Amino acid sequence: MKLEDLKSEYDKLQKKYGAKELDSIYNGGCSENPDICFVFMNPTGRNIASSKEWKGIKSPWIGTKNIWDLFYKLDLLDGKIYNKIRTIKGTEWTEEFAKEVYDDVKKHKYFITNLGKCTQVDARVIPNSVYKEYLDLLRKEIEIINPKVIILFGNQVSSIVLNKKISVSQCRKQLFTDKINSKEYKFYSVYYPVGNGRFNIDKSIEDIKYIKNNCI
Repeated sequence: MKLEDLKSEYDKLQKKYGAKELDSIYNGGCSENPDICFVFMNPTGRNIASSKEWKGIKSPWIGTKNIWDLFYKLDLLDGKIYNKIRTIKGTEWTEEFAKEVYDDVKKHKYFITNLGKCTQVDARVIPNSVYKEYLDLLRKEIEIINPKVIILFGNQVSSIVLNKKISVSQCRKQLFTDKINSKEYKFYSVYYPVGNGRFNIDKSIEDIKYIKNNCI
């Protein structure tokens, strides 16, 4: 199975749980044995790739700014690209620039995805029951790309993926393991670094640096 094979399933769930006028946002970056797989919550219409007119890659965080602060401070994004992200408007991202950004993500050997691929018009709360509809697909994603470590952002995503109640503040830098088709994978739960969690970005950076230095 390939990542491409999962897209039709994501699109079915978009029709069921997402905004009808928007497309699913899939994933992007290094898809063959990345050092890190970063798992966020779900995309919103702020990602301009969710537009049905967008013909380029449909990867997370296209046309946004704040999350790229995290990757830049982790030395996972080239300065030239980061500076362009900071200076242009979200609507000024082109399909070519989005590819350039994700080529750089690939070069730095990480993969970006969301647990839920159901794009919403805004940052509304998604119930656990919807995220759980995507869990088997995420596990297939992980199996296909085979990352060295998986970083889960926030309590909700962490609790669903690890199938236990997780409070990030109580398990910082704590290793969790889980098997997918008999292979054991390493997971860490990290503060969500954008939106309402923006004030926790320094803690996210601290913990991810620890993970990079000790677990990869």
